[in-house]
Amino acid sequence: MKDENFATVADDGTSINVDECFATVDNTAAPNPSQLWSSNIRKAPLPTNSFWQNFVLSDGSVQEYIHPYLVQFKGGSVSICYPSRYVNPGYIFQVFVADLTISSTGDGSGSHVVTRYDDLTVTLELQQGQIKVPLVRGSPYFTIVFRGGIPVFSTIHAVLHLHANKHETKHRIEMNNGQIWLIYSSAPLKLSTDLRCAEEFAGVVRICILTAAESEPILDQFNTSYAVAGSVDLSVPFQIRYNWKKKGSGELLMLCLPLHREILCSYAVRIPGLVFQSIDGALEGVIGESWILQDKKISIGWYASNGVEDSEEKDQLTAALEQDVAGLSPITTSSSYFYGKALARAARLALIAKEICSYSLVGQIREFLVNSITPWLKGTFPGNAILYDPKWGGLISKNGATDPGADFGLGIYNDHHYHWGYFCYAGAVLAKLDPSWGRLYKPHLYALVGDYMNLKRHNDFFPRLRNFDPWLLHSWAGGLTVFADGRNQESTSEAINAYYAASLVGLAYGDLHLIQTGLTLAVLESRAAQSLWHVPSWSSLYESQFVDQNRVVGVLWASKRDSGLWFAPPDWRECRLGIQLLPITPITEYLFKDVNFVQELVEWTWPALSRAGVGEGWKGFVYALQAMYARGPALNNTLLLKSHDDGNSLSNLLWWIFSQRQMRIPQ
Repeated sequence: MKDENFATVADDGTSINVDECFATVDNTAAPNPSQLWSSNIRKAPLPTNSFWQNFVLSDGSVQEYIHPYLVQFKGGSVSICYPSRYVNPGYIFQVFVADLTISSTGDGSGSHVVTRYDDLTVTLELQQGQIKVPLVRGSPYFTIVFRGGIPVFSTIHAVLHLHANKHETKHRIEMNNGQIWLIYSSAPLKLSTDLRCAEEFAGVVRICILTAAESEPILDQFNTSYAVAGSVDLSVPFQIRYNWKKKGSGELLMLCLPLHREILCSYAVRIPGLVFQSIDGALEGVIGESWILQDKKISIGWYASNGVEDSEEKDQLTAALEQDVAGLSPITTSSSYFYGKALARAARLALIAKEICSYSLVGQIREFLVNSITPWLKGTFPGNAILYDPKWGGLISKNGATDPGADFGLGIYNDHHYHWGYFCYAGAVLAKLDPSWGRLYKPHLYALVGDYMNLKRHNDFFPRLRNFDPWLLHSWAGGLTVFADGRNQESTSEAINAYYAASLVGLAYGDLHLIQTGLTLAVLESRAAQSLWHVPSWSSLYESQFVDQNRVVGVLWASKRDSGLWFAPPDWRECRLGIQLLPITPITEYLFKDVNFVQELVEWTWPALSRAGVGEGWKGFVYALQAMYARGPALNNTLLLKSHDDGNSLSNLLWWIFSQRQMRIPQ
């Protein structure tokens, strides 16, 4: 895998010029990049779905979750919070309270500005550079660099006790809410009991919450070394390496999540006694400037791992294919999302036909795909178009460029991996079926992949890893909108589909780099989905009040877990299951490999199917998972369906059921 060469250069050296593939557009739906970006970085391509996006939207005053602290910049000051959690059966959220607020006297202005960012950090400056704040994912310390002026500390709590060491380089603050905060400084800090400083200060201040008395010596030991930058290396298949650049003396102390610990290489020096709570699981100490996370290797291509072998089942599937292929008709929607789903549905029919050797049907599907996808890539589709936005740096839709609500907010950078993932899936299949078409439209498909999965650090067209969060190991769908709970994502399965589709684009063109990159991100996203979105009855990640009532999260936010969906209330459980399952492809079995959980999920969902008005398409997804442990009943239920989801078909459901050849008994 060649980390620096992806997106504008294919593995065979083909140069991808996005301007030659898609026309540009003035994106009036999205805001202009604000003055909260420093002038030296305020140029496209810019991040649109980042973990710190709130800091550069509107007035930048809405907090973001920088594990383990909620952080808010407002009025020339910065506030930090070690959040408590509010829990009920419907949602969990972290409560923001300004535990400590820091600013400085001087002539600086009241706004902040983002001066640099990378994969794992973002740096902001306050008061015209008088205060510099490098925010680092997973740092137990909140770091501030003062360049003069008198530091100003305040809290909404009452200070019960303040103790300073003899050098006045460590202060211990006990508050009436039970919290104890530690403030370390690189030089003496003259801090009084009302948190006022007596004189100017230039140097580094590090602040952290004391979560347990036994942690204090550890925090004392490592306070002098702090990260200022962090990069992610994806050059080895199914491996992700974190590298931090640090300043100060001594070793670097960071924190890791349960997701990290599952695949953290054994040589990492862990400090399990240092624990901070987070909505994503307990954070534990790790020492070192570099970590390696190694996940399991998978090899999933075009077809099912098991396949359909029984001759009678093949005949039944062939009959369904003939009916579905005969029903292919021009796609009438102009929605980029629903159009992409329809394309991918047809592409599934082609692969199923090839898998069971029904070759006579493939030509008709190929023709349908050529006629359906080509106008979007050529720019001749009458109802919409794929266009390049030079303001932020991304491929958006024509309709989304003028209406922030069109195409589910594609113009404000919502859901890019969902939409273009479906197009890439269909395009990869068509390139396999029709190599001449594939050669002609290879640049277009690589541009679509690059929009959401570019790895190049200095790309002319797209930001690096627009949707995928390499620290949390999953994607964010929410774009250029201020959210009190940070970025969000609803459908993990559609995110996985996007990276799987990218791997199929690589497979169609013999691009090993793209195959491995796509599968690596799909595997990591699957792990995060299983850990954070899936809620088995034995889960210890979330409180029992939430676990008892939920088997899947609806929408996952950076600082919240919601049982509701964007389009459905919590009690529509069939939708909650379905949106975490669709589309059904060969990689679905990897996502739902825990059959014990699958049975729990189906049984939790089942009562909702008796509600009046439940869609047949949503029922089909429930029956698909039922087939993993009860194949016969699932088949009977599926054959009674009168219709299917617009991205699904009877053929695809039968293919899935027949691929579950042996009845699975939960262990």
